[in-house]
This record gives sequence, structure tokens and C-alpha cells, in this order.
Amino acid sequence: MKIVVLGAKGRLGQALCGVLPAEVVVLGRDAADLTKGPELRKTLTELAPNVIVNAAGYTDVDGAESEPKIASAVNGLALRDIATVCKELDCTLIHFSTNYVFGGDTARATPYTEADKHGPINRYGRTKLDGEMFTRGHCGKHFILRTCGLFGGVGPRADFVTTMLAQAAQGRSIRVVNDQTCTPTSVLDLARAVLPLLDSNKFGLYHITNSGSCTWHEFAQAIFALKGVQAKLEPVTTAEYAAKALRPRYSVLDNTKWQEAGFAPLRPWRDALADVLK
Repeated sequence: MKIVVLGAKGRLGQALCGVLPAEVVVLGRDAADLTKGPELRKTLTELAPNVIVNAAGYTDVDGAESEPKIASAVNGLALRDIATVCKELDCTLIHFSTNYVFGGDTARATPYTEADKHGPINRYGRTKLDGEMFTRGHCGKHFILRTCGLFGGVGPRADFVTTMLAQAAQGRSIRVVNDQTCTPTSVLDLARAVLPLLDSNKFGLYHITNSGSCTWHEFAQAIFALKGVQAKLEPVTTAEYAAKALRPRYSVLDNTKWQEAGFAPLRPWRDALADVLK
């Protein structure tokens, strides 16, 4: 089995390359630029893989507000090209999406299922939803995995855990929102969860995160408590934080469909965090 990993130099991509058991072709942006459709299609067609895992993406949520065309090209339009190649080669596409396809239901207080109506409230979420649509519309053999709040592993950009510890080490007052609830998810746990999909034909859309939920402020508290760090942590509201892009107030994902399909649930996020901090 030949597997192509797009976005292989990112945090999730590197985690995937570390656990995938077959012949893995590693493609970073230099080898596969998702904004250059014809070149991307040519590269993938010549490689003729059995599985394409798309771990690439424009993930700067605030940046997407300023660079909507680039975000749309990478998160949305590129999936039209990737999915079309997968259909032509009869190969499986595994694509990662986000809890940010939700957020419009401001009264929500229960986890979202795959059947719930989406409603992104920022450009990033809209571009990721476009990517889902192109995947479903152009490739029947697909897995779309919605996840949330990735942490751990190694990547070119700092994750939330690294950022919190760095700011604490500098003795800075750390402002973290306490009114956005989600589920932090370990990139290593998510990468391992992909393995049973390689030999599965249970295609479709799945929510997959570590179990449990918390606010970002509670996540920061857990980081400092497990690490034994004294930090100047200040809870603030979303309005007070005033980020450029809106964020969902509640975007916890229900993983029931994943488990009913016979795939193993991921452990609680606190357990995964404890391992990362070791």
C-alpha cells in the first residue's frame, strides 16, 4: 500500500508519518503546493497512491480573515483537485476538518453530531466546510474527520500548550478566554486513530476528538497544574479578548458515530495532555 501524506511537515502530518505502517510518500508545500491545482494533480497522478491523507491546511483562524483567497484556495478549492484525482485513481481520501464548521447556534450546550446543521461564523470555518463539500462531491471513497484543538507533536508553529508554557516562563500575565468550550485533541492520538481506516470501507463523515470538554481557560489551568508551573492566568471573555475572527461559544463534537462504526474512542483529553507534558 502506497500512502501520500499532504502537509507532511506540519504538526499532524509529522505525527501521521510517524505511525503509518505502509510505504509513505511525504509531500510538504515545496513538493505539493495546494494553491497550484494543475501541478498538484500532476504530482498526485504520477505517484498513483492507494491512499491520500490530507493533513495540509491554512490553519491561522485570524489570518483567514485577512487572507480569504489563500485560505479558500488551500482549505476549499484544493480539495476539488485532490478528490478528483482520488476518484480517477480509485484511491481513498482521508481529509481533516474542524469543529469550526459549527458556531452559529449560540444557544447550543450539547455536543454536535455529524447530522447537525453546520453554521460557521468565521472565514476559516467556511473554507473548511467548502473543503468538505468538494470532498463529498468528487470522491466516494472518503473519510472526513472533524476534530478540534490539536496539541502535542512537533510543528513549525507553536501549539497552545507550548505557547502557554512559554508565556508563563516569561512571567507574563496570560489572558485566556473562559467562555469557549471545546475538546483539546492530541495529534498523536488522532494520528493513531487513522490506522484502522486504511483497511476500512466505512467511508463518510466522522467526529473524532479526545473525550471530555473544557474551556480554553480550563485547558490552560490543566497545563500549569500538571506541569507544576505557577502562572499569572487571567480569565477573559471572548468580547474582552477581541480576536479578529469570531469563535464558536460551544463546539464540542459527539464521537458516537465513530464508535458505532467499530473504531476505538480516544482517551480523555487530560490523560493525553499528561503524556504530552511528560
